[in-house]
Amino acid sequence: MGDKEAAGPSSSLRRRATFAAGTGLQPLDERSASAFRSSGFGVFSTDNGPEQTRKTERSQDSEQSGSKSEKRKRRVDATPSETLSCHKTQESLLSSASGYKNYRGILNWCVVMLVLSNARLFLENLLRYGVLVDPIQVISLFLNDPYSWPAACLVIVSNVFILVALYTERQLSKSSFSERVGLLILSINMAVMLTFPAVVVLLVPSMTPVGGAFALGTYTILFLKLYSYKDVNLWCRELSTIKAKKLARSLSCPSPQHFNGKVCYPGNLTIRDMYYFVFAPTLCYELNFPRSPNIRMSFLLRRLFEMVRKYLVSASWMIPIIQSSMKPLEDMDVSRMTERLLRLAVPNHLLWLMFFYWFFHSSMNFTAELLRFGDRQFYKDWWNSETVTYFWQNWNIPVHKWCLRHFYKPLLRRGFSKIVSQSAVFFLSAFFHEYLVSVPLRMFRYWAFLGMMAQIPLAWFVGRFLRGNYGNAAVWMSIIIGQPFAVLMYVHDYYVLHYRHEAD
Repeated sequence: MGDKEAAGPSSSLRRRATFAAGTGLQPLDERSASAFRSSGFGVFSTDNGPEQTRKTERSQDSEQSGSKSEKRKRRVDATPSETLSCHKTQESLLSSASGYKNYRGILNWCVVMLVLSNARLFLENLLRYGVLVDPIQVISLFLNDPYSWPAACLVIVSNVFILVALYTERQLSKSSFSERVGLLILSINMAVMLTFPAVVVLLVPSMTPVGGAFALGTYTILFLKLYSYKDVNLWCRELSTIKAKKLARSLSCPSPQHFNGKVCYPGNLTIRDMYYFVFAPTLCYELNFPRSPNIRMSFLLRRLFEMVRKYLVSASWMIPIIQSSMKPLEDMDVSRMTERLLRLAVPNHLLWLMFFYWFFHSSMNFTAELLRFGDRQFYKDWWNSETVTYFWQNWNIPVHKWCLRHFYKPLLRRGFSKIVSQSAVFFLSAFFHEYLVSVPLRMFRYWAFLGMMAQIPLAWFVGRFLRGNYGNAAVWMSIIIGQPFAVLMYVHDYYVLHYRHEAD
């Protein structure tokens, strides 16, 4: 009995050795070796008691049963197929079929290359022209005479047209004016808004081109705003007349001026409401604009920093390029003229891009944050435009919303076709582009008008024959050599007419 007990451990070890030998000798990697050691096959215990051996075997069995899933996973990880194969069917990241979209590093590379490639030009302009950030020079763009401020006076006078529109709407809400009389007064008011500042700019000698453009731009924005103000209040009166029961955003309320915290017609006809709309970064009027909860000072400071930075870059970098190239094109052949104009197109296009970011992102977000104006969609992804129509619909959202709401859809409701309505929208845009360029420069060349009207056949051609990247490239070409190029032609003609002797 004792011999059997004494022989127990040794026979157990022999059985383990026989079992291990029966499985065959295999090379052990690190994972297999650690598993082999933990199983007890490669370790001899100093305690040779049978009870301890049985406890050890039971604990090993429980550990083995508890880690079956882990062992199975290890077997899958160590399959020979994965060990022998390291390839699978897949696309390259730069292929469109791969679905890869994270190109942040490439964008950063483009920015770094742009900065490095223009560092020499920036330093050359700095050494040749010095520091061009001169506040006196900026003021001189708006004023010829420090004692005569015609542009500022025009902007102040614009308040008269605002108050006339508000007074007329109040009288219409009380039925003191008939709809026909009110429409006549508002039409005359808006017609004078376009003609009066243009006459002042053309006749007052002290008005500078930049000051005139600023004044006319202000009056144009007010014209579009007051037109929207007139339409929305007219819709409110129509709904009040038919006693509409449902409330809708920007529409009227049956009787009270406030309902559930919302302003209802005619409770919106106040000076505070009118001037909030005048300064709000939108052209479409509503009785209740979406509002943000508070003003973020860090956001304001970032937008202010961006506006100042864009001015410094344009003054110190881009303006010397245009000044050095602004020479008369007389006595030049066609090839020299084309080369000169293409040379000016690139810096002019970069100025246009900086103006877009400065105006539509920095300044409009700055104004919206101050007024807690909630709708910040001032532009969409126009840079991905594959058609000319998509570009014009997404690069200037406030103007697009106004045209769609107050011009395009009313024409459709009156029975006009889509082609006629779209052409009318382009015609209206062409008129205002010419108005804002030719009147301040006091010369009429119609390049801006023709350039806008040329967008109609261009939109048809790109939409019909070009797709994808080709369409996007065509849109970029039209941006680079299109409207900015036409504006550049006005600037060049103005330079030739007024500074020919200095250039010679």
